[in-house]
Amino acid sequence: MLTAYPASGHAEASPAARDVSWLDLVNPTKEEEASVESRYGLKLPLRQELSEVELSSRVSEKNGALFLNMPTVSHMSGLDEAPSPVGFVLSKDLLVTIRYTDLRAFQAVAQKFSKDGGPATSVEAFAALVDEIVDLSADLLEEIAAELDAISRTVFSKLGSQPHVTRSNDKLRDLLITIGNAGARLSRISDSVLSLQRIVLFVSGTERDWIPKKMRDHLSTPQNDLLSLTEYETHLSDKVQFLLDAVLGFINTRQNDIFQVLTVISVVGIPPTLVASMYGMNFKNMPELTWAWGYQYGLALIVLSAVLPILWFKWRKWL
Repeated sequence: MLTAYPASGHAEASPAARDVSWLDLVNPTKEEEASVESRYGLKLPLRQELSEVELSSRVSEKNGALFLNMPTVSHMSGLDEAPSPVGFVLSKDLLVTIRYTDLRAFQAVAQKFSKDGGPATSVEAFAALVDEIVDLSADLLEEIAAELDAISRTVFSKLGSQPHVTRSNDKLRDLLITIGNAGARLSRISDSVLSLQRIVLFVSGTERDWIPKKMRDHLSTPQNDLLSLTEYETHLSDKVQFLLDAVLGFINTRQNDIFQVLTVISVVGIPPTLVASMYGMNFKNMPELTWAWGYQYGLALIVLSAVLPILWFKWRKWL
């Protein structure tokens, strides 16, 4: 779908008017790409090119136009869908964006432009998109931070006092999956933030006569915000690793508790077995066989040989 801004009602439009400052291509067809290329003399990158990770492919300049791309930073509540690239072709008169999924940042900017009549220049459209992507990235990081805080309270407050071992182990497994999911989403956001940081620096770092100083100064604000988001993402990544280590430590503790119980049971069972085996021997001369209370005496020895180790374990606080 091809949408031109400013355009009446933001409906699908043909890029026939030169007053268009932003063309948004969503899952573009070959015909739409060819129309834009022939009209504006641009060579639009393919999706495979937008997915390349080397710096020279992420940011470059050809024939006075800036070619920029980054991974998407929207719809990251789950990991079912693979990251989708976003491409920017920024020139003096036009901004062309190429994307393959619906993005909240683009929708927010489109709604904003529908109220104020659209961007005056291509650089203003690019700056508005950058601001919205930065805000969205911050919101996503805040959501993950809140999720990690909730996990931390569960691990160190509720789970530590949970008596049922099996139920606790199931909870720990679920927490491992949740923490791993949060860590994977953090990794995606980090990739997006770092890519956007390079893009903003590339656009604002070099003086170009068609990019006003006012807009370069404006882009310095999201550049500083991206630096702070990078530091915050590092903090959250450290917290994810800490929680993973804590949950794995709890799992090891649960396993040690189980092995301790099994060890105690096996040790407690050895003396009674020894007594019973001794009196199960078929020797002719066994005085206890003729005792009136010989049977009760043997049972008492068996019970006593089991109780004494238990009392000793309790004294050593192993139980």
